[in-house]
Amino acid sequence: MYQTNQYEGMIAETITMQGHKGDTINAYSARPLGAGPFPGMVLIHHAPGWDEWYRECTRKFAHNGYVTISPNLYCRDGHGTAEDVGAKVRAAGGVPDDQVLGDLDGANKLLRSLPYVSGKVGVFGTCSGGRHGFLAACRNKNYDALVECWGGNVVQKPEELTPKRPVAPIDYTKDLPCPMIGIFGNDDKSPSPDQVNLHEAELKKHGKNYVFHRYDGAGHGFFYYDRAAYRQEQAVDGWKKVLAFLEQNLK
Repeated sequence: MYQTNQYEGMIAETITMQGHKGDTINAYSARPLGAGPFPGMVLIHHAPGWDEWYRECTRKFAHNGYVTISPNLYCRDGHGTAEDVGAKVRAAGGVPDDQVLGDLDGANKLLRSLPYVSGKVGVFGTCSGGRHGFLAACRNKNYDALVECWGGNVVQKPEELTPKRPVAPIDYTKDLPCPMIGIFGNDDKSPSPDQVNLHEAELKKHGKNYVFHRYDGAGHGFFYYDRAAYRQEQAVDGWKKVLAFLEQNLK
């Protein structure tokens, strides 16, 4: 609990890092000042792009005691406004899963190399980033906690698979090595409540350590205070659940 006489400080800046196949990409990084060691967090931006909400979210995690990196997964598609770059990427069918996983692995390795990081690293993502987070935890296997917020297309039908997304993330459930928390709105269409049920059933089947929180009166993206989807009461409770989960599993 914050005390009014305590010291607080952070550094937040744009950096470059090594991503998939050694590519240099840019990322946003924020960390609390102090010797640490602090746990690390990799933040995976959503399909709207590498936007202001994700930079603010990076600082939110640093404020709560995590060394945090949010890589720009759309870096190779050029620069401009987050909205324009995101629209370009969506029109091209998104970024390949393997490329995303390579970039996220680069962020994880960078965190683990820092002298003030404790050696525990979590991953957080919303929307398509929630899907990528589940994939990264299952396939890269070097995360200690997973926060999946309304991950769309974790559950996919065979006809929805593409060369860029060749395997549905749910099919990797057996490989999930770490505890996870899932945050979902019951009015969401992607994932729908039925898809969340399938996601949960697969986690149960494989005996995974997970907890899901589902919110009535909330749809897709209900944490986004800058969008009409925002639901204040549900978002505040969801953040409390997320931060308590990370405190338990990373600190």
